Amino acid sequence: MTPRSDVYSFGVVLLELLTGRKSLDKSRPGREQNLTDWALPLLKEKRKLLNIVDPRLEGDYPIKGFQKAAMLAYHCLNRNPKARPLMRDIVDSLEPLQEPEDVPNKKNCVHCD
Repeated sequence: MTPRSDVYSFGVVLLELLTGRKSLDKSRPGREQNLTDWALPLLKEKRKLLNIVDPRLEGDYPIKGFQKAAMLAYHCLNRNPKARPLMRDIVDSLEPLQEPEDVPNKKNCVHCD
């Protein structure tokens, strides 16, 4: 185990939080059983990114905050361990997402009228 493998594991946990799915779920169709295999292609394209959102959120989440967290997960899951961010950089990326401006409102809420 290395700090870079810890970063990968953190990326998996972050992906679980964003999608509401388990890292391995045999009850899903074949291509969707492994969370990272299913999500990585969707994380690459911004227009497909919202396809991975946990449906139980029912659109009540800050889109920009979700996008930033999803991109962070994508970087943490890089196949090349040396290309993964350092944990201190991850913390620096997550801290601004706690700011009140990332709370859903009519400007950035998916289902708000």
